[in-house]
Amino acid sequence: MAEKRFVIALTRTCGSGATWIGQKLAEDLKVDFYDKKILSLASVDSGISEALFAQADETMKQSLLYRVTQKVYTGEVIPPESPDFTKNDNLFAFQAKVLKELAERESFVCIGRGADYILKDFPNVVSVFVYAPMENCIKTEMKRLSMDRKTAEKHINEMDKYRRSYYKYHTGLEWESPYNYDLCLNTGEITVEQGAKIIEDYIKTKYGIEIPG
Repeated sequence: MAEKRFVIALTRTCGSGATWIGQKLAEDLKVDFYDKKILSLASVDSGISEALFAQADETMKQSLLYRVTQKVYTGEVIPPESPDFTKNDNLFAFQAKVLKELAERESFVCIGRGADYILKDFPNVVSVFVYAPMENCIKTEMKRLSMDRKTAEKHINEMDKYRRSYYKYHTGLEWESPYNYDLCLNTGEITVEQGAKIIEDYIKTKYGIEIPG
């Protein structure tokens, strides 16, 4: 592969198979795949407990304030002496800091965390919105989580609502708008391998980056 660094930032609807596609991309491109590992790295960087980062995710899911307000990320990190050091907004800022530091030194694939927005000013970043028809998502989650149909549909709606709110809160943008992404990929009629290949071909075409194998 060429020495040129790149990042593939995946945003996804629940049940679309984006995590599997991201893992396949990382395998094909011989780079790291970052999902919740970002929380571990942010914990090390900040000195804040990883459990607190995970807890912040869960708190945000339940917060009504989170759904009706926004605090667009500006790149600022609150210092340790501040009483707001462990507030949710600062935890997001530390995750963003880690993503930027990674992008400065290596190529990688990441999923979620608003990475497409955080890294928008970096070169060679491909942002992809991965989605699928609801029926496909329901079947995927029923199988993946051993749920009945009604429970799976409820789970999908709740997760997508949370992700929509999370994205809006931290970026000020609409999660499902195609204008936020380089590529929107409907996985309803394709395999994980085909999805990864489409993204590989896109990054190769756009940036002239050679794909191994």
